[in-house]
Amino acid sequence: MKFILVIGFMLMNGLANAHAQASQDTPGADLIVHNAKIYTGNAAQPAASALAVKNGRIYSVGTDAEMLALKTASTKIIDSRGRRLIPGIIDAHTHILNEGGYNYTLRWDGVPTLRQALAMLGEQARRTPEGHWVKVVGGWSPYQFKENRFPTMDELRKAVPNRPFIVQYAYNRAFLNQQAMDALGVGTDKFPVLPGTEFEKDAQGKNTGVIIGNTFQYIAIETMVPQLTFDEEVSSLVQTVHSLNRVGVTSIVDAGTGFRGYPKAQRTVDALARDNRLNIRMPFMDIQFGEGADFNVVDAQITAITKTAPIGPGHNLHPHLAHGHSYQGAGELLSVEVHDHENFDRPAIIIEPAKMHQLVERDISKLIQRRIPFREHISYDENITPFLDALEKQNAKTPIDGLRWSLEHAETISPANIARVKALGGGIALDAKMAMHGDGFIKTHGRDKALLTPRLRELVDSGIPLAMTTDAFRASSFNPWIGISWMVSGKSVSGAEVLAKDNRLSRAEALGLFTRKAAWFMNTETEMGMIAPGQLADFVLLDRDYFAVPESQIGAISSVLTVMDGRVVYGAQEHQALSPTLPEILPAWSPIKHFGGYYQAR
Repeated sequence: MKFILVIGFMLMNGLANAHAQASQDTPGADLIVHNAKIYTGNAAQPAASALAVKNGRIYSVGTDAEMLALKTASTKIIDSRGRRLIPGIIDAHTHILNEGGYNYTLRWDGVPTLRQALAMLGEQARRTPEGHWVKVVGGWSPYQFKENRFPTMDELRKAVPNRPFIVQYAYNRAFLNQQAMDALGVGTDKFPVLPGTEFEKDAQGKNTGVIIGNTFQYIAIETMVPQLTFDEEVSSLVQTVHSLNRVGVTSIVDAGTGFRGYPKAQRTVDALARDNRLNIRMPFMDIQFGEGADFNVVDAQITAITKTAPIGPGHNLHPHLAHGHSYQGAGELLSVEVHDHENFDRPAIIIEPAKMHQLVERDISKLIQRRIPFREHISYDENITPFLDALEKQNAKTPIDGLRWSLEHAETISPANIARVKALGGGIALDAKMAMHGDGFIKTHGRDKALLTPRLRELVDSGIPLAMTTDAFRASSFNPWIGISWMVSGKSVSGAEVLAKDNRLSRAEALGLFTRKAAWFMNTETEMGMIAPGQLADFVLLDRDYFAVPESQIGAISSVLTVMDGRVVYGAQEHQALSPTLPEILPAWSPIKHFGGYYQAR
């Protein structure tokens, strides 16, 4: 009898396994996209018209007839109607988790005129309830407006007569009305004045409301304004991701959250991940802020991942999605003392070489020993040189030996330092801030220097691991097409020439820095960034053909269909019915609910 029971159990278990295997190996495709102009990014098969997806990966690429032969009764078929299809865009340096307050913020990204921007501000002021602020924080530039200027304080006060407001331009300056200054305690001990901060004064010596400063001043202000509830933060994350999907972004690297460092922001991500509703791959770096003169950023990061909530490099916290929310390492801020910011309206901040040496010898050495990948924010070549001096010495004592590390931003890096980074096995994650703020750079540093900032042609030709990023959502816009337009045309958002002709890239090269090349910074270069068999099924149908439209239209490109992990995460126009239904935007008065995340003519 016991023998019979054992045989029966084995048969039942075998049948169950066979059934599971059969469901896994069911023939045919889950999804077929055909009648497309596919740019694959794959030199072995540069173009195709159709692709097939199975279990979240691309498993075949070819002609319409070849792919449609793989359909079954359960296959979803999408007719691209001749549209251009590209790999999903990877933004290798942005700050999604900093945008816990996304739904409280009016976005001026892409607004073509200051007149329209002020009208939006006034409309939002009338909608914002008492006890809340009217906020425009990052993502815009005065040079994007037809008027080519900042708003005046009188214009802002007229638009927002009875609510505190902050209108913040990158991490360069902020405009505050009297209600906001009173709430913050400007001019009293309540308001922290950090090094490098200036208050514009009128003829009577009173504050006008314009504050000029650097990154940390504006981060401090952000902590002092009304904060979102947990449910509003979850809604904000949903809408932030939705805004990215709209412009074709399927993966990002979150480059650090500051006061919401790991694991503080984890609860918000978990709320989406547990239901498989995180519609983007979102690996993250860690930044830890703290108080006290002896606070050490790197020590705090090591404590966070070894004691507070143990996690190792590459560990994915998302239960369903490959590279969904994996820990990538430390950075981009490894020491407050050596942060050189990127305020192009002011002269470069030059760090004492001894402080750069201390950063490497005291702090980065600990990361190398523990095999923790790292990134370091350095904007200017004058600071890159002493950093590399110290890193080369450290490498001689404790070899970096394949540990992934990178310089972030590196706008003015020299050819000699490009070669040194490459020799040490590092990468460079540029950003497209010159597209937004290049006009300001010219005023500060001169046109000749701007035309070579950054040295795109030399960087691409060097073969170094290289990506272009947005550094959104405050330092610049989250729209990668602004940066792609700048790399190709050499023009900023104002239309001014800010890149020399021999320092520009082809359309394929520019797109590559946001796709295949960017995958290195996610440690996914073998499975992301191309349309090829075995790659993760992340791709985008564009509303216009990137490779055919005039250069002047590149910055306006958006998605009509964004697919991530083999599922549609965004649809518009003829594909709108495929777009997933998103939860109601919170709160009801949210600027995002009424204006969206990126400007659309109404």
